[in-house]
Amino acid sequence: MAESTGEGNQLKRTLSATSLVALGIGAIIGAGLFSLTGIAAAEHAGPAVTISFVLAAFGCAFAGLCYAEFASMIPIAGSAYTYSYATMGEFAAWIIGWDLVLEYALGAATVAVSWSRYLLEFLGGLGIHLPVQFVCSPFEVVTLSDGTIVDGGLINLPAILVVCLLSLLLIRGTEGSALLNNILVTLKLLVVVMFITLGWSHIDPANYTPYIPANTGEYDHFGWTGIATGAAVVFFAFIGFDAVSTAAQEAKNPQRDMPIGILGSLVICTILYVLFAHVMTGLVNYTVFENDAKPAATAFAVTGYDFLQNALILAILAGYTSVMLVMLLGQSRVFYTMSKDGLLPPFFSDVHKKFSTPWKTNLFFMGFVSLFAGFVPVSDLGHMVSIGTLFAFCLVCAGVWLMRVRMPNIPRSFKVPLVPFVPIMGIVVCLYLMYSLPIESWFRLAIWLAIGLAIYFFYGQKHSHMNPENPENDSLAE
Repeated sequence: MAESTGEGNQLKRTLSATSLVALGIGAIIGAGLFSLTGIAAAEHAGPAVTISFVLAAFGCAFAGLCYAEFASMIPIAGSAYTYSYATMGEFAAWIIGWDLVLEYALGAATVAVSWSRYLLEFLGGLGIHLPVQFVCSPFEVVTLSDGTIVDGGLINLPAILVVCLLSLLLIRGTEGSALLNNILVTLKLLVVVMFITLGWSHIDPANYTPYIPANTGEYDHFGWTGIATGAAVVFFAFIGFDAVSTAAQEAKNPQRDMPIGILGSLVICTILYVLFAHVMTGLVNYTVFENDAKPAATAFAVTGYDFLQNALILAILAGYTSVMLVMLLGQSRVFYTMSKDGLLPPFFSDVHKKFSTPWKTNLFFMGFVSLFAGFVPVSDLGHMVSIGTLFAFCLVCAGVWLMRVRMPNIPRSFKVPLVPFVPIMGIVVCLYLMYSLPIESWFRLAIWLAIGLAIYFFYGQKHSHMNPENPENDSLAE
């Protein structure tokens, strides 16, 4: 807190509520909408995926308010790891920081797989067809734009290449461009609005029958329970709203504007998402989207606007690229911070002498993310990202409630209303969505957390800068 209140560290409070809403919309609309919507419809909710979006939005709203309070308590740009480290201690921070790998790194891999599918669709429109064994993982069945069915390839090479190129770009350093960001946000909004407006007149009402397909006997296959599972899957589409909470230090009136920015962007995006999903499932039958990582292009193809198809795909590819860049950047900065705190080896905080970036971390995650992008099906990746993010949101909600009890007098420029009701509802909704995910997702989460705890107890705890028995801390103090 002392560091954040120094005169040299103060940021100008220039962001209005409108600016925060725009920031949230730009951060939210991304890969989840253009890739996982079709999978959620085909495998879980049918046309009722629209209801899934509404349910997911409720969980985000409760968690978003808790993010806003954390951001106002610690008014510096940071992630959930930073907030938890300063308020709940090292162990809770480690769990959230380790869990964020599922959100950022595997999120980037999910986007890369979908980026690869849209690239193939674009190249197919130009008459260019890549060797089928190099365009999908060995564990999935993919239908290409020309109707070719690939039942297990060797490797998803385009997905790996885009991850490597962006990682190398990050090593060289990137300076944020407000103009470029505004262009990409505008482009993404235009894509969504164009899809809705042009596709609406081509909707076939027969595709909505039945609107809620009967449950097949399995919890996550259609019916109301399938809608809940669909909400957990499309939850990925809302990831990014927490970017608004990190701007608390720059908001003109954070107590009023933070909830407006978070809830306003969520409401607008939810409306766009519901309309988008409604049109998409109305253009073609929901069963067509099974194992399809490019559902928007598949649906838009039936409208007859062939001259706009490539423009639509190019805009989606541009939006995907920016999302991957942000996710890879965020992941490297989280591990950089954890390394600076002593919880990870110094390797991850080694800064390049020329480019001033954590280049070794970037290289590490270039390899890590590439493995998942090249060999894991997009639906499995989406499930892992969703359950990891939902778990992090549960911890953030619990942290706000805990801090109200333990340290009620800490200055907060924004306070979550109706505590403990709002944090409890955030935890309940997020846990319900986690429960709705396939059991395999829970096994993967448990294995991932077990690996993380092993690293913490065998390395992180011993080398932590908070550990008084760590001899390295004496040299740091000097």
